[in-house]
Amino acid sequence: MQDNLRVRSTAQIAGHPIHPMLVPIPIACFIGALLTDIAYVVSAEIMWADFSAWLLVVGVIFGVLAAIAGLTDFLGNRLVRAQPPAWPHLIGNAVALVLAIVNALIHTRDAWTSVWPTGLILSAITVLILPVTGWLGWAMVYRHGVGVAR
Repeated sequence: MQDNLRVRSTAQIAGHPIHPMLVPIPIACFIGALLTDIAYVVSAEIMWADFSAWLLVVGVIFGVLAAIAGLTDFLGNRLVRAQPPAWPHLIGNAVALVLAIVNALIHTRDAWTSVWPTGLILSAITVLILPVTGWLGWAMVYRHGVGVAR
């Protein structure tokens, strides 16, 4: 950890950072949406397209909440912004969230046109971004001590 500085999270509850509490929900929803999009393309069963739409809506809602908490940390503490992974983490997650919002809007169309090909492609791109931004977030916590209580 960089010079043993304590890089506190600005958005926290009882000393626990909010951002890492929220991020697993949109991650699970966006991966679930990709899987249900694939299931719909393979089966043409409308239920899978409906599941994708709902997973995207829940993922976007919690993604926005996680983004607010993450942005609060990012803007509220210059030491967070100074960490090398901070900017790519922020930009990558913003891109993933914007793609998911567009995807959620596309999934409001009828099932086939909402999933094939645009919805499936957006779901796949969103999910491919997540391991990169997740790795950067991990590095901020475990290498740079962001949000770690000592």
